[in-house]
Amino acid sequence: MSITTISTTPFAGQRPGTSGLRKKVSVFQQPHYLENFVQSVFDTLGDCSGKTLVLGGDGRFHNLVAVQTILRMAAAHGFAKVLVGQGGILSTPAVSCVIRKHAALGGIVLSASHNPGGPEGDFGIKYNIANGGPAPENVTEAIYHRTEAVSQYRISDAADIDLNRLGAARVEEMDVEVIDPVADYAELMQQLFDFDAIRKLFAGGFRMCFDGMHAVSGPYARAIIEGQLGAPAGTVINAVPLEDFGGHHPDPNPVNAAELIDLMAAENAPDFGAASDGDGDRNMIVGRNFAVTPSDSLAVLAAHATLAPGYRAGLKGIARSMPTSQAADRVAEALGIPCYETPTGWKFFGNLLDAGKATLCGEESYGTGSSHIREKDGVWAVLFWLNLLAATGKSVEQLVSEHWARFGRNYYSRHDYEALDTKAANELMASLRIKLATLAGTDLGHYVVALADDFEYTDPVDGSVSTQQGIRIVMTNGSRIVFRLSGTGTEGATLRVYLERYEADPKYHHLPTQQALSALILIAEQVAGIADWTGRAHPTVTT
Repeated sequence: MSITTISTTPFAGQRPGTSGLRKKVSVFQQPHYLENFVQSVFDTLGDCSGKTLVLGGDGRFHNLVAVQTILRMAAAHGFAKVLVGQGGILSTPAVSCVIRKHAALGGIVLSASHNPGGPEGDFGIKYNIANGGPAPENVTEAIYHRTEAVSQYRISDAADIDLNRLGAARVEEMDVEVIDPVADYAELMQQLFDFDAIRKLFAGGFRMCFDGMHAVSGPYARAIIEGQLGAPAGTVINAVPLEDFGGHHPDPNPVNAAELIDLMAAENAPDFGAASDGDGDRNMIVGRNFAVTPSDSLAVLAAHATLAPGYRAGLKGIARSMPTSQAADRVAEALGIPCYETPTGWKFFGNLLDAGKATLCGEESYGTGSSHIREKDGVWAVLFWLNLLAATGKSVEQLVSEHWARFGRNYYSRHDYEALDTKAANELMASLRIKLATLAGTDLGHYVVALADDFEYTDPVDGSVSTQQGIRIVMTNGSRIVFRLSGTGTEGATLRVYLERYEADPKYHHLPTQQALSALILIAEQVAGIADWTGRAHPTVTT
């Protein structure tokens, strides 16, 4: 074995987005492309000698090749140890858990999250810092600037190690420990939730279906829900991670998890349904013929948090991304705790969690989490719901309906316009920004605009400022329309339109969501001219 230095030239466009660098697999397969980015990460970190790195991914195509490359580069940069998941597998929440438990310098996550996989699909890489969370903007910008100047990278010529065998190996002077990807994470879950109560729930005949979507959470759900909690074999479906996710889109929403939705609407449906995404950090919660929005899920968990042992002392605060509905705000007000509104991207929650200002966090894009790690966490959210169901003896629909009766219902939907022409999408947003100054006080249908702005966030911990985080049109009754371009896709641009209407009267809590939001949908088109700018008469996906 020896360490070599390879000459290279920069690749354009290696700026990490909200969750790292995501591109098509074919882009990452270019010679030196992955190596350039990893070298830039290591250069940004500085002296890595004696440090521990955590490494793993969601099992998508190109994951195994990338793991071996990164191991050889880590050895060339003086790391003392790398903890890598067996088979190259570690869910994003598990990476955060392992970093924190073993006091690692940080970790590299190989995933494009909920994006499609396979040879024609997407691949991604991101760096998580020592608190277990995604690198903040000052770090990702430093990495990006380094990618613009990188001229060489260092790598060992060592042979591949056997990732399927648990235990120790060596690359140059670096120890590699292939770990059980579930063990540390499962241990943490036992500290947070009442496993005995959940076991009794299943022993009493309670039935559920967890859809692993042939993604990374399948092994975690099988080991914990079937193995430790005693759910019958077969409770977890699509449990084996596949490089192409079985040809499906591993995004847990009612459109992409249609198999689960159909099952939960059947005559003999299970009591509870759930799904997670490509890298295991998102979740969808479903009752019998009753899908729970992520915004409502966060609010319900917050309202009942003290039923779970890990949160018995109460919550310090709640944080939600700006596009997420204001349902959690009403719970925070009732509990007498703060609710923070942040830009989209889990890294914005990290400072709040580290400073002890928040305990629960959530994003409308099926992401929920807490202070137990520094990532959103799909399996954790499912276990939290199981704990609530076991403690209350109520169904999913009962819990949510009672929540609406107490706090009111925030009707909520997201309309995605995917793979748009990037220029047209940017021009649409620019035209909206021009209109902002004149919208306040105007009548739009039955609504009056109270506020129109481009959301800006000042971090209450470090004072950093993030601008142009989404255009908000807020009505005098609290209803909202939000327009935002997403940074998680790899092809063209995705316009997300978020629609929210508050309804206090229980008589109107069970309308079809799109019907309840129909007036706001028309206003969104009227104000933004989506069809004119994009050529799209309808969204690609409605959730």
